[in-house]
Amino acid sequence: MSSDGFRPLDEKLLVEYVKSTPSLAAKLGNQFDDLQIKEVGDGNLNFVYIVVGSSGSFVIKQALPYIRCIGESWPMTKERAYFEVTALREEGSLCPDHVPEVYHFDRQMCLIGMRYVEPPHIILRKGLIAGIEYPKLAEHISGFMAKTLFYTSLLYLTTTDHKSAVAKFCGNVELCRLTEQVVFSDPYKVSEYNHWTTPYLDADAEAVREDNILKLEVAELKSKFCERTQALIHGDLHTGSVMVTTDSTQVIDPEFAFYGPMGFDVGAFIGNLILAYFAQDGHADKGPDRKLYKEWILKTISDTWNLFYEKFTALWDKHKDGPGEAYLPAIYNNPELQVLVKQKYMEDLFHDTLGFGAAKMIRRIVGVAHVEDFESIKEASKRAECERKALNFAKTLLKERKKFHNISEVVSAIKDVDK
Repeated sequence: MSSDGFRPLDEKLLVEYVKSTPSLAAKLGNQFDDLQIKEVGDGNLNFVYIVVGSSGSFVIKQALPYIRCIGESWPMTKERAYFEVTALREEGSLCPDHVPEVYHFDRQMCLIGMRYVEPPHIILRKGLIAGIEYPKLAEHISGFMAKTLFYTSLLYLTTTDHKSAVAKFCGNVELCRLTEQVVFSDPYKVSEYNHWTTPYLDADAEAVREDNILKLEVAELKSKFCERTQALIHGDLHTGSVMVTTDSTQVIDPEFAFYGPMGFDVGAFIGNLILAYFAQDGHADKGPDRKLYKEWILKTISDTWNLFYEKFTALWDKHKDGPGEAYLPAIYNNPELQVLVKQKYMEDLFHDTLGFGAAKMIRRIVGVAHVEDFESIKEASKRAECERKALNFAKTLLKERKKFHNISEVVSAIKDVDK
């Protein structure tokens, strides 16, 4: 055990820990004889244990003082567990249907006990690779984003409350720095951590590093990410942070949460759906042709943005005379002006969404951490072909995002690249 009381748990220590923690023991009905414990942390950062007994279950997530997938050579603050649990509780209070409940938090041990999102839930990314349709996904995820982003923004909060909320998350600086590095810096320079499908994409990776216009646009997005405290964002809302069945959607892993630009969350999700779309041709040999499935992904991309727009602006209308200090009713005092304000706000948010989504796509192809959507395509030349289409589309989207006025234009552009 380190001087601060932290010790990494193995299965044996975990059982002792659970027995001595009333809130967790109670979840198992204080029955410990037939516990099944499985370590499932396939992510890049943490230990994750599923604990199942005859009378109940939960998940234990423990943050390590380094990046798990790289090792002790890349240290990482354990404090991220505090920001994760704070975000889980905040998001859970705003959107309880789509966020797992927290049962226990131990700040010294950097450990969270929370609801086990049980089978048949699977990680959305795995479902997209398998070609499974999720009819309620757009409905659910748009609701999650609309509520968590609206209610933590100045459209709803006073400037005093907003500033104190921003301050609470300011300490999550190490995970923000990690995002700054892997999303906005590394892909655009020579970095020891970058990799890509070589030799097929060697020239493509170099083209990213030599693209002046791309770099100018990325700089603008980076400054927004670093400087704009618009709302509490999940900070890592990709298809690997969502667990699904055909009628349930659970958003997990908000350890990157902080007050940042809303478009970073909406863009991360939509960008990852676009990656899934371009990966489909690499999975087409696994059973039926994926044409219809690709259409479903495009529809989900459209629906996600359109429903988000609808729900977010509905919350705005509902609370337009509320405490929010962004647009004071005494100033924005006629319907015409209210329409103009909303149009401008949502247009800016749409362009942020496209820019951040594109940046997230680029980093997944030529940066440090890739996505299983592409990585699971065994044949390198086939994989590279799918990745190149996605990369070319992402570069265009990032550079020309302000020319798009609605999501159907984006979908048309995706189809054009895919011809």
